[in-house]
Amino acid sequence: MTPDNSVFLVLSFEGPDKYSMAGGLGMRVTQLSHALAKKGFPTHLLFVGDPHMPARDYRMGGRLLLHRWCQWVSQYYPTGVYEGEEAKLYDFNESLPHFILEQIARPAFSAGKLLVVLGEEWHTAELMCRLSDLLHDEGLRNRAVLFWNANNTMSFHRINWGRLAFTNTITTVSKYMKHLMWDLGVNAHVIPNGIPSAVLQKVDEGDVARVRNCLKKDLILCKVARWDPDKGWNAALEATAALKRAGLKVVLLARGGIEPHGQEVLHNASRLGLRVSDAWAGAEGREACLSAIARAADSDVVNIRSHLDLDSLRVLYRASHAVLANSGREPFGLVGLEAMASGGVAFTGATGEDYAIHKRNCVVHETGGSWEIVSNLLYLQDHPEEAERMRRAARHSARLFTWEKVVENLVSKVEQHARNQGSLTGIARAEPKALETRVLVAAGRAA
Repeated sequence: MTPDNSVFLVLSFEGPDKYSMAGGLGMRVTQLSHALAKKGFPTHLLFVGDPHMPARDYRMGGRLLLHRWCQWVSQYYPTGVYEGEEAKLYDFNESLPHFILEQIARPAFSAGKLLVVLGEEWHTAELMCRLSDLLHDEGLRNRAVLFWNANNTMSFHRINWGRLAFTNTITTVSKYMKHLMWDLGVNAHVIPNGIPSAVLQKVDEGDVARVRNCLKKDLILCKVARWDPDKGWNAALEATAALKRAGLKVVLLARGGIEPHGQEVLHNASRLGLRVSDAWAGAEGREACLSAIARAADSDVVNIRSHLDLDSLRVLYRASHAVLANSGREPFGLVGLEAMASGGVAFTGATGEDYAIHKRNCVVHETGGSWEIVSNLLYLQDHPEEAERMRRAARHSARLFTWEKVVENLVSKVEQHARNQGSLTGIARAEPKALETRVLVAAGRAA
């Protein structure tokens, strides 16, 4: 597979528009499509876009083409991608298969190219099945490779797994997710998430010193996650309170979401005797963020209510003594990986993140209890050289998970499946029995 003989199409509800960016999925497909285009592959990203922006939008010198879909529906739902979700899903399933066939697939096939379609999350499962059926009806199915990817288990009950597995190659982002999906009778291929190479750049140590100096704490903890019981918020608060009772000056920099569980978390903070202050940045950017945190420096918990851009997050990760990515249920754990790339010390949960090695490049918890957080923090406080060694190892490990590396992995797996179904020019698919015979003969010669 090369950029000269292949075209990629990424399908997702979320995308790069502010209207479309509701969570990690929007960031994932944005960065994935950019990485593919950067490799030279002609790439289409089709998503539920801002109704007031162009329907077609070329980026990266024309190698990346954004298709904003459902705009006629979205104009009635101005607050974001998931408002009017069912109406948009209906439009996705009904209108897209024939559009993809006529506007993307046929031109690619006419140019002698392989079409690779990557569908993301449950919203695209039915669409990917219909697209496979349509290509089959047109006698074109063997000219395309279809991958459907699961980032989490949301709405798995709405998926026809037998049909999806028959028509598509199913992938997921971690071994943790792969094992969960075994119970559904699915053996998914693992292709991990990635991080932008920019996250590996050195963090400005002046900004790091500024955060530490303005907070004036013995221990700085940071936690960025949705307000969700699975994310380990209460354990983080209990650990903060225990350290405070032990006489340490400690602060938890907390950035949650809009979920109702946040009210319970903040109530628990007060119940544990922790002082909570809100930090509002009046503008975008690192300077406004750090100034807002400085104004709340006397608190035990700084509840950051403003958007945190990547530059601000990297500074907070690097300045903290621990980044608490201590989820009890975590499909991939992007926060932990970003923290490691920034030179932070990530404390992950017991969910088996593929990049996490206990006390090698991060701290891996086994029970989810607050006592583990406290014990490991006190250990690292007594052994600062271990913390610094861990920070260096973390950055080294994170280099293996840049989007450039992920795309290499993805392309190799796509090529493997393309060869298997005879989709690459000059590669004929062997009959199963003939292939079996060749393998057995080769094995006998090796013996």
